[in-house]
Amino acid sequence: MKKEALKAFLDEKVIQYNQLQFIDSDPIQIPHSFETKEDIEISGFLAATIAWGNRKSILKNAHQLMELMDNSPHDFVLNHSDADLDGLDGFVHRTFNDMDLRYFIKSLRNIYTHHKGLEQVFFKNITNKSTQGAISAFKNIFFELEHPARTTKHISDPLKGSAAKRLNMWLRWNCRQDTTGVDLGIWKTIDPATLSCPLDVHSGNVARKLGLLKRKQNDGKALAELDAALRKLDPKDPVKYDFALFGLGVFEGF
Repeated sequence: MKKEALKAFLDEKVIQYNQLQFIDSDPIQIPHSFETKEDIEISGFLAATIAWGNRKSILKNAHQLMELMDNSPHDFVLNHSDADLDGLDGFVHRTFNDMDLRYFIKSLRNIYTHHKGLEQVFFKNITNKSTQGAISAFKNIFFELEHPARTTKHISDPLKGSAAKRLNMWLRWNCRQDTTGVDLGIWKTIDPATLSCPLDVHSGNVARKLGLLKRKQNDGKALAELDAALRKLDPKDPVKYDFALFGLGVFEGF
C-alpha cells in the first residue's frame, strides 16, 4: 500500500475508533472518572501499571484499587498513614501485589513532595524530541527511595530495550489533545509530537501487516521504527494511530 493510501486508510480507522465508546472497554475509563489533574494522573498511572492480561480483570482490579484509596487517589498518596497502607494488603493483579503497591504509593508521595509532581518529572527530562529518555529518568526517580527489588520490574526502561507499552499509553492519555474526548490532555507542557505509540502484540502485528514495522520483537528498537513510520504520516499527532492499529487488531482481527 502506498503512503497516501495507507494514511487515508489509517486516518479513517482513527476516526472510527477514537470515539467515546472506546472508553467503555478500556482502562482509560479509570482516570475519566476523576476531575482534578492530580487524581486523573495518579489513577491513570496506577491503572496503566496493571494494564496487562484480561481486560475485564484489569478494569475490575483497577476499580478495586481506586476504592481502596477511598476514590481520592491524590489525597491518599499525600496523606496516607501506615494503617491506610495496611488496608491495601491482599491486593493483587497478576504479578503486581500489595508489596509493590505500598512502594508505589510511597514513591508517588515522594514525587509530589520533592519533585513538583508527575508532569514536572517528565517535562524536565524530555530530550531529542522524544519521551523515551524521560521515561528512563522517571524510573530512576521513582526508585530513588529504598524499595523491594521485585518492584522495579513494574516500571519499564526504554533505554534498556523495553517498548514501555503501558507508560507510553499513559503518556498518550495525559498529553494528547483529543478533539473527541477519549484522551484526557491534562498535561500541556509536553508536545504530543514527542509521544510514542503503545506497542503491544496487537498494534505490532497490524503494523507489520501494513508494512510500518519490520522488526519481529516488540521491543525498544521496534518502537523506534514504528515511531519513525507514524511520524511520517502525522508529525504533529503520531500516536493517534494507536487507535487504528489497536482497533484493527482487537476488534477486526486484522
